[in-house]
Amino acid sequence: MTDTDPPPFYAAHIFVCTNRRPDNHPRGCCAARGSEKLRDYMKARAKELKIPDIRVNTAGCLERCEFGPAMVIYPDGIWYRPTTIEDVEEILQTHVIGGGRVRRLMLTEKDVPPPKG
Repeated sequence: MTDTDPPPFYAAHIFVCTNRRPDNHPRGCCAARGSEKLRDYMKARAKELKIPDIRVNTAGCLERCEFGPAMVIYPDGIWYRPTTIEDVEEILQTHVIGGGRVRRLMLTEKDVPPPKG
């Protein structure tokens, strides 16, 4: 950010991939791995916890299909791979509320899809 940038509209803006590919697609997809259920839980739980200035959005393909379900939290730019409701709860409590990181669920620069082509 620069001094002239407006402040972020949300303290946390979370994008959860819910992209759906054909069942036999070699890369798989986040929706087939339960991302819609995880997104729905995260939205409802954030509201229940009354977390201020948060937005949980559906996202199309985030290009981390092989590692899904994938989500990214901005403005931090931290990527996660939650697979259970408990994982989502831990991300909300530790990252969104507490400002920490859930290292065991993080996708890193080492988690890249294979080259196209």
